Order: sequence, then structure tokens, then C-alpha cells
Amino acid sequence: MKAIGVILAGGNSELRLGKLASTRAASAMPVGSCYRAIDFPLSNMSNSMINKVAVITQYNPRSLTDHLSSSKWWDFGRKQGGLYVFTPYISSENSFWFRGTADSIYQNISYLKRSNESYVVITSGDSIYKMDYRNIIDYHVQKKADITVVCKKMVGKDLTKLGVMQLDENDRIIDFEEKPIEPQSDIASLGIYIISRTLLISLLEKIVPEGRYDIAKDIITRYRRRLKIYAYRFNGYWSSVGGGIMDYYNANMDFLKKDIRDMFTKQYPYIFTKAKDEPPVKYNDGAEVNDTIIGGGSIINGCVYHSVLFRRVYIGENSVVKNSILMEGCYIGNNCTIENAIFDKQVVVSDGKHVYGSEGNPVVYKKGSSI
Repeated sequence: MKAIGVILAGGNSELRLGKLASTRAASAMPVGSCYRAIDFPLSNMSNSMINKVAVITQYNPRSLTDHLSSSKWWDFGRKQGGLYVFTPYISSENSFWFRGTADSIYQNISYLKRSNESYVVITSGDSIYKMDYRNIIDYHVQKKADITVVCKKMVGKDLTKLGVMQLDENDRIIDFEEKPIEPQSDIASLGIYIISRTLLISLLEKIVPEGRYDIAKDIITRYRRRLKIYAYRFNGYWSSVGGGIMDYYNANMDFLKKDIRDMFTKQYPYIFTKAKDEPPVKYNDGAEVNDTIIGGGSIINGCVYHSVLFRRVYIGENSVVKNSILMEGCYIGNNCTIENAIFDKQVVVSDGKHVYGSEGNPVVYKKGSSI
């Protein structure tokens, strides 16, 4: 393939995700009962025949690097290319952590210089979508663009967390504003960029020594008139788990919609993840499950409605779980009620306890909590 990949997975999301991001990067957030967020861009790279990909991490990387410890699950275990995980390091030439998206690539610029491919696909690690990057590269070449930014029209959505752009009649970007207070458009950047490898090297070597460290602000916005920067309109499903608690909650609940779930699990090309050898879900007498997906190794004795349960979750007798997300290893005792909640891994609820959040404001319990 004529492109290499860069997945930016190092941002600090603790301010937005709170307790859920206190021990993991947003890219390592569990999604859809069996995935991690990083699985989606990684699978997209592999399915697009991009066989050389760098994942750049920084904040709370342990869970993410553990998940990426074997690259074979995404078909990167190969002689040519492969999966590279880059973390900040101190050297005689550099003593800084990554200071922004552009700086994180600049500090690993040798990855670009030692490659021979013509193009670089840059994407975030915390977004849920299925995309063939080859189509965008073809569009990029057809437009003779310097940079192509993937965008999506988002009517009625909160755009204050995204980059918002204005386009001319040929879809060339004429204005770009990152996280605006008052968005002037409903066309939002998805944080996916196509750029030639040599141009990216040239831009990074120019802006970073000037104290400019961000791709969106210091390349897209700053060079929008000097360079030919075009938008590629994406019409498929896209969500992000890193924008806040409700973004994470809604992204998981979207997997309860059959069309979205089937797109990722039953329609080729598939989304891959690191396999876990768990037995099938066990439903005992008295179990009742509706509109729910459940990970392997779980044991259900009570009732579960409109929820996402990950692997090895235990639901006790006469307990009810509604509109909730329970991560790996959660234990719900007998005669309990859980509604509108997000439980991180290994939360234990004693017999007879009741936990209630509200619609649009789920209650969150951190990893290892006891109730």
C-alpha cells in the first residue's frame, strides 16, 4: 500500500471522562461488550491494506500497551511493516513530553523519514467507525490536494468539542475553527487527515521549532489559505468515546441498534480485537434478558434490559439491571437494582443494594468500587 498510518492515542481525557479515564487512555476504553476503542482505527488501517502503523501513546498507556502487546489480531504480525507503539522518552536532544498532536509525530519523525510510502493517514484512537482509507487517498489524489480532512455533517449535535469547517463549492476548506464556542457551520472534522509524507515532514520541521504543536490549529487553520486543503465528506456511522461521559455512554448504547451492531460484527470487512478465551454466557433459571449484549463468561440469574455487559459479569437472583454499562468482572448480588449506571471493571454490589442514575446523567463508579 502507498500509505502508512499514525494513530494518535495519547491525549489526557480524565477531565472529560473522569473516573473512567483515571487508569486508562480514552483509546483503551471498552466498547460494545468486547472491543476497545483502538480496535476500530486499527482494523480500518488493516482492512485498507495499510500494513505499517504507529500508535502514539502518552497518558495512562499501560492498559493500551497491554492490549496491543500482540499485533497479530489486526494482521500486523508481518515481516514488512508492522505495528509500532511510540511513547515519550527523554534524550540528549529532547526532554519534553508530547506537547500536542503535531509534536507527538515530530518527536517520532524518524518513523516518517525511514518510510518510503507516499502518504500518511493520521487518525485519533478514540473514535468508533468503519472506513476504507483507500477511498480517501484516491479522492486526495484526484483533488491534487495538499491535505485532505475527513468531515461529517452533524445537524443538531454539540460541535463545541470538535473542529468546525466552512467549505467552498468545491469542498475546499476556507475556514477552520477548533472547538468553537459558537460554531459557524455544522460540518465537523473527524480528526482524520491524509497528507503526503514529505509534506508532513516539511511542515513539522517548520512549525514545531516555532513553538507550534497542534495539527488542527497550527497546520489546518494556519495553512488553510496557503495550501490546498480539501474536505472528504463521510456519510457513515461515527462516534467518539473521548468527548465525555455521555459520549461514551451513547457510543456503547448504539451497539444495541441492530444495523450499527451488524455493520461492525457481520458485514465484511470486520472489526478485530484481542481475543479472550471465555465460555459462552450462562443463563440460569429466572434470567430474563432483552435488548442487551453480553460478553463471554458472564452468568445471568436476574433481569437485564437495554444494557451493555462485558465479559465475566455476574448478575444475582432477583436483580434488575436497566440502561447500564457494566465492564469486565462486575458482580451484582441478589435483590439489587441498577439503573442508568456505568460501572468500571470489578465493581461489586452487595445483596439488596440499589443504584439509580438519571436519563442523560448516568451515575459512574470507578474500578474496584464496593457498594
